Amino acid sequence: MTPPPAAGVMGRMSAAASQRDALGAGTDADFLVVGAGLAGLVAARELVATGRSIVVLEARDRVGGRILNEAIGGGQVVEVGGQWIGPTQDRVAALARSLGIETFPTHSRGDNLIEWRGRVRRYRGSIPRLDPATLLDLGQARLRLDRLARTVPLEAPWRAPRAARLDAETFAAWIRRNVPTRGARTLLELATQAIWAAEPGELSLLHVLFYVRSGGGFDRLIGVEGGAQQDRFVGGSQRLALALAEELGPARVRLASPVRALEQDDEGVRAIVDGGEPVTARRAIVAVAPALAGRIAYRPELPARRDGLMQRMPHGSVVKCMAVYPRPFWRDAGLSGHATSDRGPARAIFDNSPPGDAPGVLLGFLEGRAARELGRAPAAERRAAVLGTFERVFGAAAGRPEAFVERAWAEEEWTRGCYGGFFGPGGWTEYGPALREPVGRVHWASAETATVWCGYMDGAVSSGERAAREVLRAEGGTGGRRGRGERSAAPALTHPGP
Repeated sequence: MTPPPAAGVMGRMSAAASQRDALGAGTDADFLVVGAGLAGLVAARELVATGRSIVVLEARDRVGGRILNEAIGGGQVVEVGGQWIGPTQDRVAALARSLGIETFPTHSRGDNLIEWRGRVRRYRGSIPRLDPATLLDLGQARLRLDRLARTVPLEAPWRAPRAARLDAETFAAWIRRNVPTRGARTLLELATQAIWAAEPGELSLLHVLFYVRSGGGFDRLIGVEGGAQQDRFVGGSQRLALALAEELGPARVRLASPVRALEQDDEGVRAIVDGGEPVTARRAIVAVAPALAGRIAYRPELPARRDGLMQRMPHGSVVKCMAVYPRPFWRDAGLSGHATSDRGPARAIFDNSPPGDAPGVLLGFLEGRAARELGRAPAAERRAAVLGTFERVFGAAAGRPEAFVERAWAEEEWTRGCYGGFFGPGGWTEYGPALREPVGRVHWASAETATVWCGYMDGAVSSGERAAREVLRAEGGTGGRRGRGERSAAPALTHPGP
């Protein structure tokens, strides 16, 4: 649908406003939310709980955004999108409790494996048995990163000491200067791909430091027990979004409704939607990642810094691949199912089996450069490459799965990559202040806008809560029509703090 000229739309909005008060019957909703991922659904839930009327517009034909379940038979599912929850991820944990969704531990009992320089080695704990120089070098690098990360203000990374210098340097350059051994450099490259689905040369050092502090330290980001990969949701993580959407109801959540333009004046905002009538509201929350928010046309145009931010925050590259077996056979050999490979192309591997003894699922990630290269290959070639890694690491049985599941997120029209957006050099210091700053009646939410657990489901939840508080404050705490049955059956998640 081609949006009408901005002047004509704004003129009609202003003319209508002159014939009614600001909250008159011509307004479709008090607030509009763009995107039915966790951030948008949580924001909507918070606002509904205060008695406001809400419309959520979602481009996909489903809810969940970057979280998605896929059935593998027998009533079981695997998560082809975001899936883990770990310690200190308090906001998503509170959400799950309020929805009655339980968690279970990621399987980690037994020995881990590392494929390193042509050999597969077993080890216990989080540190593989490699040569002492590599391990010492890696340990010192992690300590330096954590120490530097503590100097970065979460609310304003651009105000960190020496922010301009840190932001001008890539993480790859820092590794070259500070990590002398080739083995430790390789391990940091593997960790970078696992955390950001990007290569060290793509990331600003300041962004890495902010992200490390946001998640509570480097080891927590990469860890299973005690780390970000510690637990999973029973029935798959998409249950969170499905339960929120069910609670909100189909009248509030409109699927297959891509927003092509957002137009605003002093009275409200207007969304131009594919295949439907425009939707007007008092304010809008754009609850999609900055790279996707930049695909919407805005009238009047956004400030240059906000527009520049959306051009400079690309998504990582990942293909999530899973092989399904009758049972988790690797556990018979005392293996946890967690493995790392310096050869790849699947360089980070997990036991991703549902609770119980069957089926068994091995999860392998193609990340960064490997995802971009193999993402262009035929599906059969990609499957063979991933199963080749599994077979080298876990033996011949790993090369004969009953089923193979994959999701290439860069191919998704309304996602265009995962796990989330990141800043390259210069991003934070030049454009960071625009990340959460509202533009008139348009507010921003997404995991990328979170200060704590940025880029994770927990960050998406807290961003939705924050955006809901923002629009309520902007309307003086009373900016909605009450007495219309706009109450939530579940308690609100609103809490003080970021």
